[in-house]
Amino acid sequence: MMLTSFEVMQAANISRATLNNYISQGLLPRPVVKNPEPDAPTNARQIGYFPEEVLQRLERISQLKKEGYAMSEIAGVLKQEGFAEPEKQVGVKEDQDEPHVPYSQSDDRLGNMQVSQTPLAVIPEQSRQLRLTIEQIPYPAYMVNYSFEIIWFNDEARSELMGGFDTLPDELSARNALTFLLKGKLGANGKNRDALLQFFQLLGKGRFTRGDLLNVLTGQANAATRQVVGAIAGSPAHGTLVQLPLTLRDEHDETTYYNVYASYYREGILFIHLPAHAESDSVLGVLERRDEVIRNLLKKRLPVLTDVAALVADLQSSARICTELPANEYFELVNQVWATMEPIFRRYYGTHGKHVGDGMVYYFFPQPDCDYLYNALMCAQELKTAMRRINKEWQLRKNWLHELSLNIGLDEGHEWLGMFNIETRVEFTVLGDTVKHAARLSGLASGGAIWATKNLLSKLPVYSLQRLKYGIRRQDAAGREIFVGETYSRINELTYLNNSGDDKLHEIAALAVTEIMEIGA
Repeated sequence: MMLTSFEVMQAANISRATLNNYISQGLLPRPVVKNPEPDAPTNARQIGYFPEEVLQRLERISQLKKEGYAMSEIAGVLKQEGFAEPEKQVGVKEDQDEPHVPYSQSDDRLGNMQVSQTPLAVIPEQSRQLRLTIEQIPYPAYMVNYSFEIIWFNDEARSELMGGFDTLPDELSARNALTFLLKGKLGANGKNRDALLQFFQLLGKGRFTRGDLLNVLTGQANAATRQVVGAIAGSPAHGTLVQLPLTLRDEHDETTYYNVYASYYREGILFIHLPAHAESDSVLGVLERRDEVIRNLLKKRLPVLTDVAALVADLQSSARICTELPANEYFELVNQVWATMEPIFRRYYGTHGKHVGDGMVYYFFPQPDCDYLYNALMCAQELKTAMRRINKEWQLRKNWLHELSLNIGLDEGHEWLGMFNIETRVEFTVLGDTVKHAARLSGLASGGAIWATKNLLSKLPVYSLQRLKYGIRRQDAAGREIFVGETYSRINELTYLNNSGDDKLHEIAALAVTEIMEIGA
């Protein structure tokens, strides 16, 4: 009779960490990994099974520990008493004839970190129905953004590493993974605190000290230190796979060895804590399927409250342009606009949001090493410049006098971020007034203007604000237009509002806004 790992832990009253530790020290055999039995209470496609005799071995190990034997002595005692020595390799072996491909190339920027060059098996087509998915990994796994805030975790990470919390805080800024790890069941052990701090110092390539980490945990860190520590995983390029060792002690003060894999995506970093005894092939097979992994993780990302800047850009007179151009040329124009603008949004860490029609909505979130508000402003200016080039190209091509322009609105706020899962894609959505204000300002703008709220500009540091040329166009006593710099206006005081015919602007009539004219170097 074979027992699942869960049944073994339950019968012997031990944790998964202790079970993994016994296996790594050669006291127990490695499990046979296979498809679950038909009546097994699990959704996993593959699980580990142990022979029933393992319970007798565990009972004897427990007795020997109580008698004062060291772990290094127990193996010898078991052998003398006639317990069979665990087999070196048990379970499913990969076909050695399968072709292999490297996962990633080494990145010179990784300093002392070891970049995994472990080959990834190309899984035969007929066996793909047995592949693990990210949800089925039986080891602690969690994902963080580039401010090292938790955006996904599995139950093994919650219970084994992070203290068994019931729910995460709503505030994204309160989800610092380092805090949860150090306050968790294992992190509470003083020896583990040192090991975890050293691990993250290594991950951060020496850019901060142990004191910096402790200051973050005690709330004594200044803004600069929090940014640096928040970026502990932010250096390797997207697509990189980093492997680092981590040694921790369980509740019985027994050593547990992990190989930690950190896989870097544009959306964040996925950590998997693989016990040292465990085969890495199944985990590497999961990480090989990058698009599938990130799609599944984003679908499970929990709604959070976060600071955000919203940018809404609309093509001016798009209905008239659509009417005048042949259908194929209109779609060509819109596709050209998107293809040109998308790299600009990526450069400034913009996240695409839901929008109806040919307009654009992008969100900018706090980053560990740059100002997300200034990113949004710089992005808007580059969009404006890029649109001027597209405009000239189409004026020459069509010999028309139309001015193609993107009208842009910007606002900042503290809002709920969530995802809509629509079949095979995920759409980011921010709820609240921030996006509505940005959309209304985009409707207010004309001729490719950039309008932003006073709320957004007031949160910029002084040195960033000094780079902006902004203000309000007003009329003097003679009716001439003059530009008054570094000023704001409520929308209901702008003279052309009453002539705009846009009732939606009346919803934000009291909002203080300004026009961004230029951003200096």
